[in-house]
Amino acid sequence: MAQLLTFKEALKKADSNKHLLIGNGFSIDWKKDIFKYDSLFNRADFSTLNVKAQSLFEILETRDFEIVIDALRKASKLSKLYSSSNVSLAEKFTEDARRLKNILAKTIAKNHPDEPGEISESEYRHCRQFLLNFNSIYDLNYDLLLYWVLMHDESGLAIKCDDGFRKSEDDEAGYVVWDNGSSHRQNIHYLHGALHIFDAGTELKKFTWAKTGIKLIDQIRESLDYGLFPLIVSEGSSQEKLARINHSGYLHKTKRSFAEIGGSLFIHGHSLGDNDDHIIMMIPETKINKLFISFINDPNIPENEGKILKIERIKEKRKQFLQKIYPSGKKSKRSEMEVYFYKASSANVWRQTE
Repeated sequence: MAQLLTFKEALKKADSNKHLLIGNGFSIDWKKDIFKYDSLFNRADFSTLNVKAQSLFEILETRDFEIVIDALRKASKLSKLYSSSNVSLAEKFTEDARRLKNILAKTIAKNHPDEPGEISESEYRHCRQFLLNFNSIYDLNYDLLLYWVLMHDESGLAIKCDDGFRKSEDDEAGYVVWDNGSSHRQNIHYLHGALHIFDAGTELKKFTWAKTGIKLIDQIRESLDYGLFPLIVSEGSSQEKLARINHSGYLHKTKRSFAEIGGSLFIHGHSLGDNDDHIIMMIPETKINKLFISFINDPNIPENEGKILKIERIKEKRKQFLQKIYPSGKKSKRSEMEVYFYKASSANVWRQTE
């Protein structure tokens, strides 16, 4: 039976070098009615799709956009295999997959909180206290919550953070740009991009409020209205996401940074689903020796079976990796993975719950 630690107990077992990987549970814990996929589905405008969205999602028995996007792309490939003359059908599948990705971005932006003030001072304080425990942070979400919390400088809770973005050569520009040359100091990484990051071809831009005085979410919504979409990785499958990451200098650099971490890693608010295996299954080959994973309930119940199996895969892959690089059993900085579970609510990320 897996033991469920409190967050404080987990911190005591961790090394001094601690890293954080956050999933959608981080945002859902702040406002369930905004960031859960069910909420996004109910608020999305699916009018551009070739079929009724209700039927599409019901057939696949999900409200998860990424699962449907993955299914449509696979259907496109299969339709070409079964009928060479059925190109138009394949194109419709591909077209709807692309449209769903854009609908997801628009829906998140449309229903996103308008301004940082919607997070209370108490919530900011709790979240910053949580983040202060880590040397670096890796975010799999697209929303602005982490960015807002990091920018909310509160006396006595200063967080050392650098996301790699610097002033543009154009002093009048209303944005900052990613500087690859100074990214060695970067400790905040958006592994799947974010709503406020846009690829302008020659440079990667990050919208800011300080440069324009215009609310960040309003800048993002205006860009979406003009057909400019943020750098977000919402492809369906893990392999598709990996391909998207490898075609972006920024995303590829964040992935490489994750591959190089050592010490202890805390995974908070993530189900360890297969569609993020391109990140999760990198862990066995990092120098991470202690892995801490949050659970919202008892790890031993049936609904957590998939998550437990993924954890076992991580541990087994670490063993295989050690045997491969150290066949003689010579000691190294890497060891067999120590895995601990902690209760998500005990971290008090947004509010005092325990």
